[in-house]
Amino acid sequence: MTTLSAQGIKSESMWALTWRRFVKHRLAVISAGVLVGLALAAVAAPLVAALIGADAETVDLFNRFQPASWGHPLGTDEIGRDTLVRLLYGGRISLFVGLTAAFAAAVIGTLIGIMAGYFGGRLDALLMRFTDGVIALPLLPLLIVLAALDLGKLGLPDALVASENISLYRIVVIVAVVGWTTVARLVRGSALSLRERDFVRAAEAQGASAARIMAVHILPNLASPIIVATTLSVGNVILLESVLSFLGLGIQPPIPSWGNLLTNAQELIWDAPALAFYPGVMIFITVIAFNFLGDGLQDALDPRSSDRRSRQ
Repeated sequence: MTTLSAQGIKSESMWALTWRRFVKHRLAVISAGVLVGLALAAVAAPLVAALIGADAETVDLFNRFQPASWGHPLGTDEIGRDTLVRLLYGGRISLFVGLTAAFAAAVIGTLIGIMAGYFGGRLDALLMRFTDGVIALPLLPLLIVLAALDLGKLGLPDALVASENISLYRIVVIVAVVGWTTVARLVRGSALSLRERDFVRAAEAQGASAARIMAVHILPNLASPIIVATTLSVGNVILLESVLSFLGLGIQPPIPSWGNLLTNAQELIWDAPALAFYPGVMIFITVIAFNFLGDGLQDALDPRSSDRRSRQ
């Protein structure tokens, strides 16, 4: 009982110290609040639409380019759709793509990195050369090529290819396939160090399998770099989705995203600059907030990083 109590106190004090370090990073706290607000606003998109009596897809050509009003707080677009509602629904898609693709990339990178770091030797060399090869590829041209592939010729079911959500699934898969390299290298470096620790040696001496050692003894100690890298990558994923959607290769209408809202507004930049301003500002705020949040988490989870910054 005494040992369990001591472990509970130690765990609680560790999380308390982490929380106190995070709270000291004011920009990270503000960014976390901003992101929570954006997420809640995106989730509440149907409620907002019901309150103002608008719809994201309803076309009203008699009310094109309307200024802000009680019925349309941010006005209407080129075919009379409510700008605020479409912006909120676009936030749903952009945030979903960013979070889902970043998480999927983190899972792939963690699996590759932990196997390379724990087993070492030829497997480590093979996996790291593969990682270097992926890093060496020109990212944007590669994404454009992958996004332009005809899925009907890849043997996928016709029902899936014809789905209106296929562009959403495609972007998540593409970004996850090419975005795991940073996490893999971070996890591999930490795993190389952890496999030499006494608790790992003790588990090996007791006959624990490699899978159990990696899952139970090594992986929990890799939480800090994985969380930080994943958080920082969300902003990059949202930017990539926005770029592909802006080029017409990302999320396809009628599904709104911040990227394709910008695409639709580029030809109207002189007539209705607000249509490009609102999604552009949302992308900017979201990416900056995720970057500040990642910095705050890094300082909170790894005190040595803040010490190095203070010495610099």
